[in-house]
Order: sequence, then structure tokens, then C-alpha cells
Amino acid sequence: MTTPYTEPVLAWFSRHARDLPWRAPGTTPWSVLVSEIMLQQTPVARVVPAHQSWLARWPTPPDLAAEPAGEAIRQWGRLGYPRRALRLHETATIVTERHGGIVPADVDALLALPGIGSYTAAAVASFAFGQRHAVLDTNVRRVLARLVAGQPRPRSAPSPAERRMAESLLPAEPAVAARWSVAVMELGALVCTAASPRCAGCPVARDCAWLAAGRPEAGTGDGHSRGRTQRYDGTDRQCRGRLLAVLRDGDGPATQAEFDAAWADRTQLARALDGLVADGLVDPLPDGRYALPGRVPTA
Repeated sequence: MTTPYTEPVLAWFSRHARDLPWRAPGTTPWSVLVSEIMLQQTPVARVVPAHQSWLARWPTPPDLAAEPAGEAIRQWGRLGYPRRALRLHETATIVTERHGGIVPADVDALLALPGIGSYTAAAVASFAFGQRHAVLDTNVRRVLARLVAGQPRPRSAPSPAERRMAESLLPAEPAVAARWSVAVMELGALVCTAASPRCAGCPVARDCAWLAAGRPEAGTGDGHSRGRTQRYDGTDRQCRGRLLAVLRDGDGPATQAEFDAAWADRTQLARALDGLVADGLVDPLPDGRYALPGRVPTA
């Protein structure tokens, strides 16, 4: 099955797709999975070098599983939301122990892995294994909301109707459906952007319901509001990042005095440190120092 959108979008993608390492011929499912986890809350430009470094160090799940979890946190660097590094380490361990070191192709098996939800499972199954699934990330949902529904942006969470609509647009051939999914995603990232869509460069502009309606803005009842940019400076999240940086950049465990030198607000520091310990990102040691998980303390 094809729609009026299929060929124009696929042809556009052939000409304009970015050269990303997880799209290279012969890339492994592990490479795709790592990229999807890294891309969850981080821009592509920051993910590319981190992804390349990660795969150079741990080209397979067993390579990562053989190292302590603290090394994953250290390698994660300043990508943010470091619990993703822990989830990747847990995933590598499970894949090694239960799947022979091979990332599973089955969506249900992918969903059973730590930190992998419906979007990531569908993305890995599609992009790594060429399967036919609706891959509904923010970019895809925005393109389809405008193109088909005539709405400026999707609602806050995918509805069953939205999923059925996305599935109805998938080409019948699984490999083509997988390419369609990544092509629509790229169209949303490069052309049909949230703030400044470039409709003149869109391959399906003539079929776009939103453009035909004059690009109306969202009303108060669309279930979606544009959130304000969250501040970062001075937040607990910044404090947590500073404390992790002390451990990543040091040669061994850190003392309380080293943490105190990294952050002035003692109450906030204590709260952030407690959170890092609770999240499994930092291990308290019997001598009062702190270490990345699994790291062997040095004297």
C-alpha cells in the first residue's frame, strides 16, 4: 500500500538525509539501540561524537557488560540524564545473559529491557531490523498532525486514533515502511520543525491539510501548550551534574570536601547527593567517600 505522501517523502529523504553513524550501511542493532537511548533527551549534534566514542569502546553488549556500571557513567560524560547510562549497562548485561549478546529483534523482548518504552522498541525494531511499526517520536507526530489532521502540533500523548492513523500510512513492505518512518522523522527534524517550518521546501506541501488551512495556530482546547524553557543554572540537576563530574574527572573516590568545593549550597548539595545515591549513580563507601558504582576504591 502507498499513499500520496509515500514516494515524495522517500525521494526527499534520499536527497537530504543526514549522514549519521547509526544509519551507515552495516550498522549493528546495538549501534541503533545506543543511538536511540542517547537521542531521547539530547540533540543529534551532541550525540554523534558520544555515540562514536561509546561504540569504539564497547562495540557489542558483552563488551559493556564486562565493565562496572560506573564506567558507563564515566563514558556518558556531560550528555545529561545519566540514568540512561545505567539503563544501557543493565540492558547490555541482560542482552549478554539472556540473548547471547545479540540485541533481540522482537518488540516484546525489546520492551522488557530497562529504559525501553514503546517508541524506542518500535524504533529499534524498524531501523535495526527493517520491521513494519509505527514509530511515533515528536517529529513524526508533528508531521502527521499537520499533514493529515491539519493541526499545528500533536496532543500531549499519542492516542489510539493517532497510532491507527500512523499505522495506516505505513507502506506494506516492511523494509520500505522502516525507511518511511525514518524519512518522516527526518522531515520533522529538518523541514517541518516546531517553531519555523519551511513549508516551501516540503515535498508534500501540496497535500498538507495544515498548510491548506492557512497554518492555523493551536487553540486553547487542543490539549497541548507550549512549555517554557526550563532554567538549568542553580537547579538540583546542575548540582547533580557537578557532583558526577567530580567523580568522572577524578582518579578514584571523592571526599565530601571535594563535593563541597564543587557546590556552595550545602543543603542543595546534600539533597542532590542523596538523590544520586538513591538512583544508583553514586555508591557511598564505608570510609565516608563516594564512588561511581562498581568502581574499585583506591587508597
